[in-house]
Amino acid sequence: MGICISVASSEIHEADDCHHENVVFLAENIASLGTQGLGSLYTKQGSKGLNQDAAILYQDYGIEGRAFCGVFDGHGKNGHLVSNMVRNRLPSLLLNQKHALEKIRTAADDKSFQHQVAKTDVKSIPNKDFLNWKEACIGAFKVLDKEIMLQENLDCSTSGTTAVVVVRQSEDLVIANVGDSRAVLGTITENGIKAVQLTTDLKPGLPNEAERIRNCNGRVLALKGEPHIQRVWLPHEDSPGLAMSRAFGDFLLKNHGIIAVPDVFHHHLTPDDQFIVLATDGVWDVLNNNQVASIVMEAESEQEAAKAVVEAATASWKKKFPSSKVDDCTVVCLFFHKKQKPS
Repeated sequence: MGICISVASSEIHEADDCHHENVVFLAENIASLGTQGLGSLYTKQGSKGLNQDAAILYQDYGIEGRAFCGVFDGHGKNGHLVSNMVRNRLPSLLLNQKHALEKIRTAADDKSFQHQVAKTDVKSIPNKDFLNWKEACIGAFKVLDKEIMLQENLDCSTSGTTAVVVVRQSEDLVIANVGDSRAVLGTITENGIKAVQLTTDLKPGLPNEAERIRNCNGRVLALKGEPHIQRVWLPHEDSPGLAMSRAFGDFLLKNHGIIAVPDVFHHHLTPDDQFIVLATDGVWDVLNNNQVASIVMEAESEQEAAKAVVEAATASWKKKFPSSKVDDCTVVCLFFHKKQKPS
């Protein structure tokens, strides 16, 4: 449950003495380890068995000052293996995709982009770098899903993971999301801290998601015992009952509407934006966005923020659902500057 700190160059590996920790802090150089104070990550195993969550906070990601962070919520028999694989592989794969795109962009591409800007309200069009990041995210997620499928001796027919990741580059955030983990921004207002949800929980009950699944002959319906949870089922079998509409893995349902294509968003930071929180659904099932933002804001320090959210979530599970098994809870907090107390 502790934080594993190691130094990586181009590829991410867990250090030999980490005992397969679920959360990993990484830095490209020794000096950047000093910036760990601007972020924290923490996970706590629930009562369902093995902790299948994974998380990463990667400082100086590719270039000095850039950061990458993500949380991954595994499910199914081999979900813990999938979440760890995605955490370890995705950062370098995403950078490789981004660099490859930059190399193949031609002068014609630049002219096409300028033509697009000329015909469109400039305020409504993302910058070109975001368009490259978006394409890189979609490409990296697809490639990684295929790599998982090709793994020998790893059955992921009904195992998989969510993924919500954020790349911070200067004052811009790129957010990519698959599944029902969530990213929430904390921003200061005259009334105190306010939470702004940056991602959509991609669940089968969403109209567009349900339409895609049904168009692929998948079924979307809830069990009588849990009418509030829509699940995805095979066309003619009452299995596997996946409670999300997008995921890495879950290959039994990949021909029936489950995809690993992320929703990708851009957010330009303002001076009022304080931090971003990424968390698995074990947190969001019992705490709302504003509660989480307030906990982060009131934490003793940046280093304690993620742990404070996880502890609050596990306590809420025991109060709200005393007869239910507590879900794994994992949080990453990335601060944009030194934490401020609201006036």
